[in-house]
Amino acid sequence: MKKLIAILFAAVLALAACGTAKETKENSTDQTKKETKIRVASLIPPMTDMLEIAKPLLKEDGIDMKIVVLSDNVQPNSALANKEVDANFFQHPPYMEQFNEANDSNLVVIQHVYHAILGAYSNKYDSVDDLPDGAKVAIPNDSSNMARSLQLIEKGGLIKLKEGVGLEARVKDIVENPKNLNFVEVDLLMLARSIDDVDLVTMLPAYAEPLGLTPVNDSLIDEGESAFPISLVAREDNKDSEAIKKLAKHLSGPEVRAFLEENFSDIAFPAF
Repeated sequence: MKKLIAILFAAVLALAACGTAKETKENSTDQTKKETKIRVASLIPPMTDMLEIAKPLLKEDGIDMKIVVLSDNVQPNSALANKEVDANFFQHPPYMEQFNEANDSNLVVIQHVYHAILGAYSNKYDSVDDLPDGAKVAIPNDSSNMARSLQLIEKGGLIKLKEGVGLEARVKDIVENPKNLNFVEVDLLMLARSIDDVDLVTMLPAYAEPLGLTPVNDSLIDEGESAFPISLVAREDNKDSEAIKKLAKHLSGPEVRAFLEENFSDIAFPAF
């Protein structure tokens, strides 16, 4: 009789253990099913740094974000338009709009994150007044950043643009150029390398910083606040997804604000 009771007790324990294991497995499976995976394309710090800040915060929301680092300023938009990634974080709205127009795409701005201060730098001169006649000036060759750079140079008193050209400004729209500046159009990612070959170059802080330059401390002209905030971008078809909304929330949260204020106050400031 005692032997029978022992056998029955062991059987009950085994069934209970199986039930617990099954329940644990089911809970684990449910948790895995609930976790949403997203891919976000970016280029360089501090954009990638801010995504790294958001990553563990998203994890707490059940969202697993993979940061896809690409090598040029065209791939992130192409990848997003082709649904290879779910969002990107590297550009300002005018650049996105230029891509949409050229590629018949439907990318949309989700959240402005920070203003990257454009600056004009020189390794040869300490003031725009020192620039010689015929000085060589390097500016980005994409239309939105070219317009932005020309507006910056106009702000420095070196040229005057045709009235009303705004974000459509091109070199041909310069109506006054007293120093006869010679403009050289260069790929955005190559501007930093051109600094020793020209007299003046316009650069965003992400490209100037590796040279030890910041717009507040080293530029001959700095932009300040502009209409070009670096923004989180998604597509029309996924802009309202919970994962994208959560990412936007964290990229405009107190952790990112503190990161910018503590580490990048001389090159950028929050746009939220």
